[in-house]
Amino acid sequence: MTRYGYHCEDCEVAAFPATTHTELVWLKERAHVVREVARHSGGGLDSWMVEGLAFFDDHSGHSIAIIRKRE
Repeated sequence: MTRYGYHCEDCEVAAFPATTHTELVWLKERAHVVREVARHSGGGLDSWMVEGLAFFDDHSGHSIAIIRKRE
C-alpha cells in the first residue's frame, strides 16, 4: 500500500492525511482559498483538509514537499 503526505524539509516532520496524492497537491496549491472557505463554512471541512492546514500552520515559512511511503 502506498500513502502520500506532507514533509517539512526544514523540520524533518511528516503528516499523512487520509486522502489521495491529487487532493494533497490540490490543498497545497490552494490552502489560502480553503482557509477563506473554512471561515465562512458552517459545516466545516473534511478531516484531511483540517489536518493538512494544521500541518501548514505548524510549518509556516518552511519548505514543504509531498512525499510517498510504502507500507
